[in-house]
Amino acid sequence: MASHVFGVDVGGTTVKLGLFDLQGNVIDKWEIPTRTANGGEKILPDIADAIQEKMAQKQISRENVAGVGVGVPGPVDGDGIVHKAVNLGWGEVHLKKELEALLEGMRVEGGNDANVAALGEMWKGGGKGRRNLVAVTLGTGVGGGIIINGKIMTGSCGAGGEIGHIHVEDHETEACGCGNYGCLEEYASATGIVRLARRALQASGQDSVLRNGEVSAKTVFDAVKAGDKLAVEVARQFGDYLGKALGIIAGVLNPEIFVIGGGVSKAGEVLFEYILPSYEKTVFHACKNTEFALATLGNDAGIYGAAKMVLD
Repeated sequence: MASHVFGVDVGGTTVKLGLFDLQGNVIDKWEIPTRTANGGEKILPDIADAIQEKMAQKQISRENVAGVGVGVPGPVDGDGIVHKAVNLGWGEVHLKKELEALLEGMRVEGGNDANVAALGEMWKGGGKGRRNLVAVTLGTGVGGGIIINGKIMTGSCGAGGEIGHIHVEDHETEACGCGNYGCLEEYASATGIVRLARRALQASGQDSVLRNGEVSAKTVFDAVKAGDKLAVEVARQFGDYLGKALGIIAGVLNPEIFVIGGGVSKAGEVLFEYILPSYEKTVFHACKNTEFALATLGNDAGIYGAAKMVLD
């Protein structure tokens, strides 16, 4: 009888793994390197080896494992096929089928990492107790995960939730990583905040602590908290773009809550001071009372969500 479940979060540098009981209590968690050479051919065998070693160490039989959930940085369709994961060197990879074979028939479920992290935050994190939420990850890029009635919304080919590529600016001249211009990611990610700050510093002769050292999302929001006027203007621009995008999303999906995570979220509740005015100005009136919360699981959201995928 099943008593355990594994959650796996595959990143470009490391693979995070977690062993859970069926109530979602973490029993063990560890990491292995992501070997991306030769089209990432070693990634799935390495995951299978790591899981089997842990099962041997903990004396867990295959019958005791409900399955293995895996989140990856790319679109994953309903058949568990990954359609290109650039950071892993993968083209089309039959994740579910291949990993099930390596694990001698143990059940495997796969999903996009941002969607899976959203499921983790719904289950045990900032969105606990909610069934309809949008998780927003503000990191190097902007990721999104959509949960409707407790289920991940993936779309037709697994690309649902790519909120970082909502168009929010018509006059952008620098291309986004996706090739388009004026995407939300260009202003609301950690790198986007730096772009806004550098442009503000160049356009204005105003005194600012940001002129005297490293410019990062952290230093910008540290300066905001200290009342630096130029940094406050950068935060206002960031909040205008993000609030507008979330207002649009709310009108389409009507979530109970937005859960904000990623490295930028470490700035804390101050983010909401800049996001909410734009959100409230943009959003359809029936969605004005949507809650906002910070993510609480940090880098573990992915392994929690991956385990939850199996239990669902």
